[in-house]
Amino acid sequence: MVNRDTSRNEGSFDCLIVGGGPSGLAAATYLGRFRRRVIVVDADESRAKWIPLTRNCPGFPDGITGPDLLGRLQLQATRFGASVVHDTIVSLRKTKAGFLAAALSPIRARSVLIATGVVDILPDLPGATDMIQAGVLRLCPICDGYEAIDKRVAVIGPAEHAVKKALFMRTFTQDLTLLITDPSEPSPQERTKLKRAGIKIGVCRPNAVCATGREAVVELIDGATLSFETIYPAMGSTIRSRLAVELGGCCDKAGNLVVDSRQRTAVRGLYAAGDVVNEINQLAVAFGHAAVAATDIHNYLANVRGEHWSQAEHGRP
Repeated sequence: MVNRDTSRNEGSFDCLIVGGGPSGLAAATYLGRFRRRVIVVDADESRAKWIPLTRNCPGFPDGITGPDLLGRLQLQATRFGASVVHDTIVSLRKTKAGFLAAALSPIRARSVLIATGVVDILPDLPGATDMIQAGVLRLCPICDGYEAIDKRVAVIGPAEHAVKKALFMRTFTQDLTLLITDPSEPSPQERTKLKRAGIKIGVCRPNAVCATGREAVVELIDGATLSFETIYPAMGSTIRSRLAVELGGCCDKAGNLVVDSRQRTAVRGLYAAGDVVNEINQLAVAFGHAAVAATDIHNYLANVRGEHWSQAEHGRP
């Protein structure tokens, strides 16, 4: 981390990046290498820090932990001139020169990238962090369904979220149970799909999960108990789009920020990237968003200032 007072008192930044996860830090590296003055405000709430080990990140065939990946990304960003501070942006407002962010100290920037991500809704149970680290509770079947091959797996959550995830997990294991946590039930069409896939169905409460060593035990509403090697919650997520929405950014029905092909929101100079945008929530996608957004931010800033040098576009100087 850089010294907060020093970094903020030097004047306005070219870009403020809200969020120190994979997308925000990758964008900071790009902008730093574009010789832009960029600051990343990190509230230390990145979803990536929950990753015990991922082998789904390109370039790491033996896997990498979330904290290690975030550390490497931050080192790379700061090495190329980005400032990274630990703080929380309370609000953003438009100014004649760009944006003003309210935090411990105000931050002025000509452009803003929202990379605030999402927060997974988890079962209300003690020791959730330990269960995630042990691989008993997993958050993303796209990331690590491969690690659950042929294990006893359950997907738990409301039917509207859990059915789709359970069907996806059928790729990796035949021993699969759908645990429904609300009064609604799968539709007849969904039940047919589940039956054809050999997926069992049980009904339980959201807080009916407990850890027992390397397994999780779930109590059904009829009193029966089932044990699983891995449980995937499918309870939705909270999308951190408030800052952009308050500025006039648009969301889809699910609450994801709406952007165009260059990661631009409806607000001039305001961009969004990563899980806060409606795309597959993956590290590789976050990096792609970051590259697109950072390049367009660089060009946008050049156009606003009328800078006379050639601009980078589509990776070409």
